[in-house]
Amino acid sequence: MGPLRRFWRLQPADRTLLIKAGLWLGATRLALWLFPLRLVRRQLARAARPRPQRSASPSKQRLGWAVSVAQRLVPGATCLCQALAIEALLAQGGHPAELRFGVIKTDAGRLSAHAWVESEGHIVIGDLRQLSSYAPLPPLPTERA
Repeated sequence: MGPLRRFWRLQPADRTLLIKAGLWLGATRLALWLFPLRLVRRQLARAARPRPQRSASPSKQRLGWAVSVAQRLVPGATCLCQALAIEALLAQGGHPAELRFGVIKTDAGRLSAHAWVESEGHIVIGDLRQLSSYAPLPPLPTERA
C-alpha cells in the first residue's frame, strides 16, 4: 500500500496531526538552515504558545508518532529538527518538554552529537538503542515566548 493510501486510511484527527507535524518540522528545518539555534528556539517558543483548544490536545506519544512519520517526508530532518519541532508541539499542547543533547566518541575518534526530547522523564523523540552511551550535556535553558 502506498504512502498516500495509508495517509487517507488514517483517522481525520491523525491526518490533521500528521500535516501539522510536517509543517512544524519543515518550518524548523528551514529556520535552522537560515538562523542560529538560539533564535530558532526563541521563535518556535513564541509560535508554540499554548492556545485555548476546541478539543483535547494530542498525547505526547501521538505527537512523537506524528513527527517520526513526518520526518520521512522532510529532507534533512535531523534529530535536532525533530527535537525542536516536538518541543514546540509539546509546549503548544501544554505538555512539559526538555530538549537534551548528548555526545559520543566514534570508533574513528570523532565526536558525534544527538538531540532528543524528554517529557516527565520519558523520551518522546530521539530514542536510540545506544542512547545510554551518549554523554549528556547540561540542558539548555528553556526559551520563553
